[in-house]
Amino acid sequence: MKVQSIYKSKILKKGLEFAAKNGSLFTATAALAFSTARPLMILATPKTDKENKEYAFTKSVSSTLIGYGLMYCASTPVANAVKKVIDNPKDYLKPETIKKLKINLKAPRNSSMFNFATQLVILGVGLVIAIPKSVLTCSLIPPIMKKVFKKQPEKETGNNEVLSFKGGAKNSKNLLSTQIGKFIDKPFVHRLAEKYHDSHFEQLIIYLTDIIATATFMQQTAASKGIKDDRKKALIYNAGISTGLSVVGGYLINHFTKEQTDNFVKNFTEANKNSKNLNTYLEGIRVAKPALILGTLYYIVIPLISTFTADKFGKNKK
Repeated sequence: MKVQSIYKSKILKKGLEFAAKNGSLFTATAALAFSTARPLMILATPKTDKENKEYAFTKSVSSTLIGYGLMYCASTPVANAVKKVIDNPKDYLKPETIKKLKINLKAPRNSSMFNFATQLVILGVGLVIAIPKSVLTCSLIPPIMKKVFKKQPEKETGNNEVLSFKGGAKNSKNLLSTQIGKFIDKPFVHRLAEKYHDSHFEQLIIYLTDIIATATFMQQTAASKGIKDDRKKALIYNAGISTGLSVVGGYLINHFTKEQTDNFVKNFTEANKNSKNLNTYLEGIRVAKPALILGTLYYIVIPLISTFTADKFGKNKK
């Protein structure tokens, strides 16, 4: 009965709906939830230079807060606009697109190719903001270091402004839905949907977003005038090692837990076979699994390893 109650859990279903409808924000929210552990793990790393730990701690806090703030502002209007397209595909998509993606107008979520196209838009938001997120994360490290650890950075660049986000025009959602519909109408989206709709594309997009964000952060750190030169290498190595281990570990865990996941999906489907939202829940599972694996690895398992290793590399390769 307890196992069965898990599949019927309202909390679980709400979480899966959230993951399906706004995967980018779900990933950022998971990161925010896990973020309390990572900074503490970094500070607890043994036999590691204190200031290197402080920089890694500050990067973690800055990245999480900026990441969630940017993602919320960017993904919420997109997710709302995508929902309009899902609820009324006939109003936003060409007839040939509806036919090509095999969209059932009474139950649009039943089309895995349509789900692919909509997730491509929603998860794509994370890809789009990966670079500005990392630029802001790097720029905020000096002022946060100064505030939290009472340290004076070597140089202040004057570029540490936080972007301000304001809501758009009242009709922006309808306009955005129209533009998203035009994107889904494009032949290359149809080709991608036909080829990859049954793959683990959600995992690929989530991990690719993290790789792009990390690469940008490493470049920004190297060029920063506000971060001490003798601390840059350790911070760069920390970011690279963390992401590398997370992505590789994530793929391995996802692979070796495939059987358990398939069993869960089978049991969940059986328990909720009469639910009109079943396909939404199943799409949520595909998004939530890689996001939670990556979050667990990046924020809880890896911080000690990456901080310790980065500290040694930073000292040995000067």
